[in-house]
Amino acid sequence: MLILYVATGLAFLISLIANRARTIKAIRISARLLVKITPPFLMMLILVSLVLYLIPDRIILHYLGGSNTCLSMILACFFGSLTLMPGFVAFPLCGILIQKGVGYMVIAAFTTTLMMVGILTYPIEKAYFGIKLTIIRNIICLISALIVALCIGLFFGEIG
Repeated sequence: MLILYVATGLAFLISLIANRARTIKAIRISARLLVKITPPFLMMLILVSLVLYLIPDRIILHYLGGSNTCLSMILACFFGSLTLMPGFVAFPLCGILIQKGVGYMVIAAFTTTLMMVGILTYPIEKAYFGIKLTIIRNIICLISALIVALCIGLFFGEIG
């Protein structure tokens, strides 16, 4: 992470040296955008926190670790689409789920939809990209998640 901070700092300094006025203008624009996006982003974080509070880990484990892989995968896609968390939280959670007996195909469906499909982020996406593009993007990402999960299932021998 330190490398990214150093690279960003160097890029910023190079930009300042190359064209100070444009760099300051870009900082002002980005600050205005940050102020504009903060309220909906905070609302999204509140919604995510509520969803995570209402769906405890034991319930997720119960439904995702079942013997019906198809149903577990569909539920994993649903839970992943509803939830939003960064990778550094999601991947350790998936490691715990694997230790509890959840299959790799279900984990793949969960993590892929978790990162790519956003039901809770829909209002923000709709505001910036429009309804049509947001729906198309989410559908394509859901189909991609299912394909990835099936490939993982084939690779790990979970699909006979």
